[in-house]
Amino acid sequence: MKEETTRLSASLEDYLKEIYLLNLEGQEVRITDIARSLGISKPSVNRAMNTLKELELLEHEHYGKITLTNAGRDTAKNILDTNKIVYRFLTEILDVDEQTALAEADLMEHDISKGTRKKLKKFIKKSTDKKSTDKKAK
Repeated sequence: MKEETTRLSASLEDYLKEIYLLNLEGQEVRITDIARSLGISKPSVNRAMNTLKELELLEHEHYGKITLTNAGRDTAKNILDTNKIVYRFLTEILDVDEQTALAEADLMEHDISKGTRKKLKKFIKKSTDKKSTDKKAK
């Protein structure tokens, strides 16, 4: 990224995550794919791609495929990892129903620090390890 202090908006993070997920499915990603997947207009996606390109998080030739840079891929993976950790915390620890947890994890993934994410992950591991030990003891 050009500047490490640049904080991405939640919508830009959503675009990065979606590109990453589409790539995981083996798709060659284009503006139309992202627009369809997120239910957003192509001009909106195009503006976001230009911003992400300026931040050096992706490469995109006009009307061509979209490719994440290493920094873009790392950022997207972190966003997705945060989403998964929050989702697990909500469902496994707080017993939130899956639909609510999905929606809330998508909202919360944008505002949790790396430190908090690390502590949540550690808490989940400790809690699930304890549950396993308790089950074996019975």
